[in-house]
Amino acid sequence: MNGAATGAYIAVDWGTTNRRAYLIDADGAVLDTVRDDRGVLAIERSDYPKEIAGLRDRLGALPVIAAGMIGSTRGWVDAPYVPCPADLAALTAACATVQDEDVLIVPGVCLTGPRSDVMRGEEAQVLGAIAARLAPADALFCQPGTHNKWVHVERGRIVDVSTAMTGELFALLRDNGVLKGMLDGAVADGTAFRDGIARGAGATDLTVALFEVRAAVLLGALPAEDAAAFASGVLIGADVGARDLRDRDVHLLASGPLADLYAVAITARGGRVIAVDNQAGFLAGIHAIWGLTR
Repeated sequence: MNGAATGAYIAVDWGTTNRRAYLIDADGAVLDTVRDDRGVLAIERSDYPKEIAGLRDRLGALPVIAAGMIGSTRGWVDAPYVPCPADLAALTAACATVQDEDVLIVPGVCLTGPRSDVMRGEEAQVLGAIAARLAPADALFCQPGTHNKWVHVERGRIVDVSTAMTGELFALLRDNGVLKGMLDGAVADGTAFRDGIARGAGATDLTVALFEVRAAVLLGALPAEDAAAFASGVLIGADVGARDLRDRDVHLLASGPLADLYAVAITARGGRVIAVDNQAGFLAGIHAIWGLTR
C-alpha cells in the first residue's frame, strides 16, 4: 500500500547484509514494510541518498529514522557511540542528522574501561522492549546472531554489553581449517547438540574441545552427521556457560533456529527463557526516539 497520506515517518533497521524499512503512523502502527538485501555491504557511501530516495518512492516522502550499521564507519554517516550507561534519551540526544536528506541516524552503544565492547542496532531493540513493557527495566537480554549480544539493563539503562563471536567462529571452522568438510551437517537440538553444550559450558580448554570434534569423528566416537550439531553445542555452550544463569530470567530478543538453540542452552544451564519479539522491540525503540524529537 502507499501510506504516505497517513504515515508519520519511515523507520529503517539497516544491517550489514539486510535492510528492513517500515512506514509508521503517529501512533506507532506499521502501515507498510520493505525488506531486501540492501545492507551496508551492498552499498557505497555515495549511494545512500539514492537508497533513501528509493525507500521514499515506495513508502512516502517522509522523515527517516535509521538504526544499525548505517551509522558505522562502513555506513553512511559515522554516528559516535553513546557510552554506558545509556538510555533512550541519551541515544536521541546523540543521533546524527543528515540535514539535506531529513534523516536521523541512531548511534550505537559502547562499553569502555577494563573491557571494551560495542553494539549498533541491538540497543534500539533492547530499550524499545522495555519502553513497550515487553521486558522489565532491570533485565538480562540475549540477542543471538553472528555476534551474540548479552546486554544487562538497570533502571532502563544499558549498563553492560558482552559480544560473543559464536556464529562467526562456527562459520570460520566450517569453511576453513582442519574441520572443513566435517561441519556441513544439520544443526538442531538433539543428543549431539546437548552433549556439545555440556562439553563447552564452563570449558577452559575451548580449542581442545573443538579439536575433539575431528578426533571423535575419525575414531568413530561421534557420527559424522552429528559433528556440526556437537560443534555448535560446544560453541554455544561456552558462550552461555560463561555466566551464571541459574534461576535467572534471560530475555531472548530474537527468533528463528539460532534463537531456539540458545533457548535450549540457556535452559540447560538453569536459566529461564522469556521470549521477546525483536521486531516489536526495534519499532518501539525507534518510535520512542521519534517521540523524543517532537
